[in-house]
Amino acid sequence: MIKAVYVHSIVLLVSTVAFAAAPDGSALYAARCAVCHDAIQTSAASEVRVPKKDELAKRAPQNIVDSLTSGAMREQGKGLNDEEKRAIASYVTGKAFDAAQAPVALAGLCEGAAPAISQLGKNDWNGWGFDAENTRFQPNPGLKAEDVPKLKVKWAFGFPGASLSYSQPTVAAGRVFVGSAIGNLYSLDAKSGCMYWSYDAGAWVRGAPLLSKLKDRWVVFIGDEKAQTHAVDAMTGKALWTTKVDEHPVARVAGGLQIVNGKLYVPISSIEEVTGPGSKYECCKFRGALSALDASTGKVLWKTHPITDPPTASKKNSNDVQMYGPAGGAVWDSPTVDLKRKVVYFGTGNSYTDVETRGAEAIVAVDMETGSIKWMNQLNANDNFLVGCGTPGKGNCPEKPGPDYDFGASPILRTIAGGKQILLCGQKSGIIYALDPDKRGELIWKVQAGNGSALGGIQWGPAADKENVYVAVSDIVSKTPKPGLTALRLADGKEVWHTPTPKPACSFKAMRCAAAQSAAVTAIPGVVFSGALDGHLRAYSSKDGSIVWDFDTGIPFETVNKVKANGGSIDGAGPVVVNGMVFAGSGYARFMGGAGNVLLAFSVDGK
Repeated sequence: MIKAVYVHSIVLLVSTVAFAAAPDGSALYAARCAVCHDAIQTSAASEVRVPKKDELAKRAPQNIVDSLTSGAMREQGKGLNDEEKRAIASYVTGKAFDAAQAPVALAGLCEGAAPAISQLGKNDWNGWGFDAENTRFQPNPGLKAEDVPKLKVKWAFGFPGASLSYSQPTVAAGRVFVGSAIGNLYSLDAKSGCMYWSYDAGAWVRGAPLLSKLKDRWVVFIGDEKAQTHAVDAMTGKALWTTKVDEHPVARVAGGLQIVNGKLYVPISSIEEVTGPGSKYECCKFRGALSALDASTGKVLWKTHPITDPPTASKKNSNDVQMYGPAGGAVWDSPTVDLKRKVVYFGTGNSYTDVETRGAEAIVAVDMETGSIKWMNQLNANDNFLVGCGTPGKGNCPEKPGPDYDFGASPILRTIAGGKQILLCGQKSGIIYALDPDKRGELIWKVQAGNGSALGGIQWGPAADKENVYVAVSDIVSKTPKPGLTALRLADGKEVWHTPTPKPACSFKAMRCAAAQSAAVTAIPGVVFSGALDGHLRAYSSKDGSIVWDFDTGIPFETVNKVKANGGSIDGAGPVVVNGMVFAGSGYARFMGGAGNVLLAFSVDGK
């Protein structure tokens, strides 16, 4: 009898499991997500940073799952199993998860093996800023200024499974190395766009890849949004090593890497300002950092926090949850190398708490060998900010919230008349500073190029030739926006010209069609390239700021790898110019509605 009851119980249990209702994505979304994504936002900055549900619908289901697992929505995803996360993803995107994740048939593969890499060309664009000084100026582009108006698409590559385009390509040794929002690194042929190989990093790859030779092997280095740094064989795409550079749950590597004499410099940021407002969250414990790794092994040699004091218990929030500080100072930018002074420069982001914080919103110089801080210029103090805080002091929200004026742009090291060098530092306040690297970052001049906002102001970086610095302004959530491109004289910051962004015209369907110019700027002799959130990539005369070429990337494209692809907003990464070709991604929609998944290669007349 006991045996019969046992068997009956097993059958009942199996039946119950077999016929249990699938997770209700709608109900889970309502319980976990709707409070932010369906609600009226508390501030202009939060409104742009927290996408509405119909904007999320444009993403791939896996993007939603990744966000709930290891991304910005990690806290909201706690306690959910994989099936429940997939149910939310399917509900939000309106796409069946299994169908959406079906593998894309490989197409557009290169015929034969990739040719051997002998050396880097002096005109290759390797990493974020073209050179160690992060000037974003290509002096020998293989492209004449008068030919820029003839630029047409030569080829387009669609990112499989991705609905967002983030990574800036590296174009070197006849190849294009570029990351994707679902964690793949691709090696493409620069002339045709055919694919040699792909590598799965397991998390979003945002920064520019970096190519370098170690002994007898060429290696590509990348960082990802799980705070991992990867070394990948440049010929085969096989993993060599992976190092996690920070253990904080929402730490990440967003900026580009630099390498000097076998040392790999890795910037470390986080999205704790997004997870921080949760009233049950012990905010905040992350501190931005720069790490140096042994490029051959991935071993961490040193790690420097500009916020030198570790977080300790401070007060309890309005829900009686323990708070910590100091915290913040994320390093979003690619570090700048000064071989003459043997230092590395970088900028930092805002503070997350009310605890007094030195090292946030600062320009920092560290010793290349030891990581010791040589000097630091904190240009804004007490900028304490968490995303979505409408009521000061409520939950973890700072009592005195700041404007969120990060330094997200890499410092630019430039030489002016007389051999004097200056550091050019753009900030989301809309201010660009010229600092003296010989006098501990002392101010030389500053210019208010835009009115500033939590999403720029100056977001991802200017470019500088030998005469001027070219500053793009977003001002996306400013009450009195001044989006556009401005040329300032290096010697004294005097304005040479200013060109407002043309009236936005988005070809893609978007909740917000904005004129903001947030993306990094790129310059060649006679021409400056700058993209906008409406999807337009424009070329400006460096002489007078007139627009000489305007291409709408926010449309569908036929791709070499047969992946369905379209462009969207241009943000984050800037275009790359090598050997007469211009390479640019389109579809950055982390905050905006213009999602896309395409990398475009332009040449004169498309030839």
